[in-house]
Amino acid sequence: MKKASKYPWALVGLLWGVALLNYMDRQMLSTMRPAMQVDIAELQSATNFGYLMAIFLWIYGCMSPLSGMIADKVNRKWLIVGSLFVWSGVTFGMGYATSFQQLYWLRAIMGISEALYIPAGLSLIADFHKDTTRSLAIGIHMTGFYFGQAIGGFGATVAATYSWHTTFHSFGIIGMIYSVVLILFLKENKRDKEEFDSVTKQPFYKGLISVLSNFSFWILLFYFAISSLPGWAAKNWLPTLFAEKLSIPMSQAGPLATIAIAASSFLGVITGGILSDKWVQKNIRGRIYTSAIGLALTVPSLLLLGYGHSLFHIVSAAICFGLGFGMFDGNNMPILCQIIPSKNRATGYGLMNMTGVFFGAFITNLLGKSTDAGNLGKDFAMLALIVLVALALQLYFLRPKMNDIAE
Repeated sequence: MKKASKYPWALVGLLWGVALLNYMDRQMLSTMRPAMQVDIAELQSATNFGYLMAIFLWIYGCMSPLSGMIADKVNRKWLIVGSLFVWSGVTFGMGYATSFQQLYWLRAIMGISEALYIPAGLSLIADFHKDTTRSLAIGIHMTGFYFGQAIGGFGATVAATYSWHTTFHSFGIIGMIYSVVLILFLKENKRDKEEFDSVTKQPFYKGLISVLSNFSFWILLFYFAISSLPGWAAKNWLPTLFAEKLSIPMSQAGPLATIAIAASSFLGVITGGILSDKWVQKNIRGRIYTSAIGLALTVPSLLLLGYGHSLFHIVSAAICFGLGFGMFDGNNMPILCQIIPSKNRATGYGLMNMTGVFFGAFITNLLGKSTDAGNLGKDFAMLALIVLVALALQLYFLRPKMNDIAE
């Protein structure tokens, strides 16, 4: 019994490593353009680079609902292991790319394989952790994404020391080795094993229909999607913004930007997780309010990122943004658990992931063109207005009736 009580946190630790690799492998490309464009001339265009970043998001988004439905039907352990091994293999293969087209198709394959992870991973954690620890557990898991994003920011630094080919090869090998660790130690939830037969006999689309017929889910979906615009803007273009605003090379701007965001996001998800788990015991909307506080912090941050020019202004804005976005990010699945039954949560989060990523692909393309036109900072600031709209809608409409819907 004691061993069983510790496993939910061991699970978080195991999946933390997967989350780190998930974001590290996708993020490192955002800082490696200067090194790669020497060998691949098409990358000299920021617009083309935006296309390369966006194809991952479009494919990832299209796959996300299907990934969620698959995760609700199959053994999530093997889905996670397979997903990790494939995207790590793609990362390794990118080191051999010699043309823009090869990179483009490899990023598309990465989008398919990485999409399979998040709905499965988050729903597995949500099943192992009840409402008293769920936000904190998911928050700790989310820090893996932020650390992965930070390490990915060193892609340009490693590439400058060795080569961009070696960078992709090294990170790809690490992921393939870690998939073996998961085979040995990762477990599926026992309760889901008992329900597996009854769930798999249902039509594949039944869970999707159930989720889409829930009005509260549509509110959460819209809120999540709109808030994804600044989130993806920061992931894909903040290193470039740092380089332009501070007039420093990407090998310095990449680590500075990603570390500032990652460190503050770490604090945000931990603080937001603890606050949310305690607040929801006293107020059914505690998770909603915690998420809203976090999102509100991103508004002045985006304005300062857009119009600030000094090192102090830019870094301070990034830290405030990371703190707020972390509080928001760590509470999305726990809020989903208040409105969607456990058997359909992966499907629900898959739909959220799809919508958020589509919005992310849109903003990634837009900011690529904005960078070429010299308007990157101004467009970052404009995102603050969009966040205010999402915040108002979330606070007015989203009113869950219980802490956890088990069935």
